[in-house]
Amino acid sequence: MARNPRITFIGAGSTVFMKNIVGDVLQRPALSGATIALMDINPQRLEESAIVVNKLIATLGVKAKAETYSDQRKALSGADFVVVAFQIGGYEPCTVTDFEVPKKYGLRQTIADTLGVGGIMRGLRTVPHLWTICEDMLVVCPEAIMLQYVNPMAINTWAIAEKYPQIKQVGLCHSVQGTAMELAHDLDLPYEEIRYRSAGINHMAFYLKFEHRQPDGSYRDLYPDLVRAYREGRAPKPGWNPRCPNKVRYEMLTRLGYFVTESSEHFAEYTPYFIKDGRPDLIEKYGIPLDEYPKRCIEQIEHWKGQAEAYRSADRIEVEQSREYASSIMNSVWTGEPSVIYGNVRNNGCITSLPFDCAAELPCLVDASGIQPTYIGDLPPQLTALIRTNINVQQLTVRAMITENREHIYHAAMMDPHTAAELDLDQIWSLVDDLLAAHGDWLPAWARARKKTQAA
Repeated sequence: MARNPRITFIGAGSTVFMKNIVGDVLQRPALSGATIALMDINPQRLEESAIVVNKLIATLGVKAKAETYSDQRKALSGADFVVVAFQIGGYEPCTVTDFEVPKKYGLRQTIADTLGVGGIMRGLRTVPHLWTICEDMLVVCPEAIMLQYVNPMAINTWAIAEKYPQIKQVGLCHSVQGTAMELAHDLDLPYEEIRYRSAGINHMAFYLKFEHRQPDGSYRDLYPDLVRAYREGRAPKPGWNPRCPNKVRYEMLTRLGYFVTESSEHFAEYTPYFIKDGRPDLIEKYGIPLDEYPKRCIEQIEHWKGQAEAYRSADRIEVEQSREYASSIMNSVWTGEPSVIYGNVRNNGCITSLPFDCAAELPCLVDASGIQPTYIGDLPPQLTALIRTNINVQQLTVRAMITENREHIYHAAMMDPHTAAELDLDQIWSLVDDLLAAHGDWLPAWARARKKTQAA
């Protein structure tokens, strides 16, 4: 009899996300008998997640089974796929620290989970734990594929590839397919009729092609339509979040000639152009949602209280297909049926204009042989130049962790486009000192605050 896959969730207390992935998995016949191993350090969230999985299994009438663990290595034992989704330090205290300390220097952020001083600090907190997962995987499931959904995605993917190159891993985000859906909606076109090709780095990849299939089977470039719709005020259309009008990306389209895959609220803090002290006109013109991520955290925490109770009392949990790639990857690896996903992997020369060792986001073929990145070549020079400004920060953050050299944390902040546009060198050094002190034991021992560091 054919073996069923074992799928381990590390950070299974991210219940809504876990529910979406498990719901997708259990609707695929080849995966519907899977053992779902749930691991989390929070017993209450773990119990809530187990309730949800068991109700999904009952609703769908499949032969899957759920197991719960508080021990990471036991949960990983024998896994075929490892889904990772956690936030070290949570909203409180760590996200609050990442926003409030920079504000004392006049440095304001929107999301702070990918780049900037917030992204650097999140990377320093997160990567050491990802490395412990890699260490356990090498002992108890060395052939498993890690599907990594944790931010800062590019820093994480790079750091894993650097220290544990033998781990099979892919960083996954839904911004590529999500943004394509938004753009189709802006142009009143069915998403199923859109064809695109995207490449770059996580949260700063660009659609190199964005086209609409015509009745005769040919394809038409949609970039002129997007620019026209923006200039005529027809795009962007209102989205799910009224605080985030999505104007930044359309403005960048008119300047670069290409549309970026991650949201305007993210992109505003990856560049030096939009958030400037003393320029409220820019915040107003482009609808920049300052402090957006803390607001979302508070809303999600509040929403989850009611959601958890509803799941606990529900007889059935209805399942809709999500837009995440995880189940598609598992199905292709398990059955050999090919699929194409957008994944974050070590570049290895796929994008020839970016560093060989950086974490690139690009189309990957998935089949029984695993995840196989496709060749892109050179990106347009203006895209390469902008992406490199972000890679500089990622590279120095990874280098700090690999070498345990604290000085590179300061260098990473110094190279950050938004931070450098707002603060002078003394302020940057002092801000990093303050962040390291504020985060304390959430950071690895080598990175924790010492006496004030002076610039050489």
